[in-house]
Amino acid sequence: MKKSIVYFLIAGTVLSLSACKTSQNAYKQAYEKAVSGDEPKAVVEEPVVSNEAPKAEDVSNVSVREEKVSVVSGDQEIKAYGIVCGSFSLKANADALRQRLVNDGYKAVVVVNEAGKTYRVVCASFDTKEEAVAERNSFKAKYPDNQDFQSAWILYRK
Repeated sequence: MKKSIVYFLIAGTVLSLSACKTSQNAYKQAYEKAVSGDEPKAVVEEPVVSNEAPKAEDVSNVSVREEKVSVVSGDQEIKAYGIVCGSFSLKANADALRQRLVNDGYKAVVVVNEAGKTYRVVCASFDTKEEAVAERNSFKAKYPDNQDFQSAWILYRK
């Protein structure tokens, strides 16, 4: 019985030593391949820069919400098309967002929708739909991480 245990120990030692040589050979081959420079080089792609002017967006398919509104906070009147970036049932919340936008450089105003008594924060207003759509897209691009601002929409003032 003792002889069989000794044979198993010797066989286990021989197997473990032979197994190590295989992985040592694999590491040695990988090292030699890396040193010789046979590894494929990483390809770095440069971004493509276009010199073309951006094409004007087709604004005919951009939806516009038509509402009768009046200014309740802010010192300017809104034009025909306004960019609404927030809607609130409480005027205090609308005023807080308006102040944040004013601090960011916008001439924001708070308007009230007379039908539903909803306070809308308009960050900018324009005479044409094309200007409003372009500014809305620019506004969304300025705040890519703000999901509320990503849902900004165009208001047509009655």
